[in-house]
Amino acid sequence: MSEPKPAPAKTPDGVTRFVTTRQMAPNEKGFVGFETVWKPFQKEARYQTPKKP
Repeated sequence: MSEPKPAPAKTPDGVTRFVTTRQMAPNEKGFVGFETVWKPFQKEARYQTPKKP
């Protein structure tokens, strides 16, 4: 009989300027996914109606 596969190695978090990726826990089938967290690219300013002439 073959032995079960060992658990996959833990990958460190990938951190860049706008994106952070983290390794998720393996599911019942052994698939390991990655969670992606995006940081905002720009600030959002409140809209002000222009003055009427």
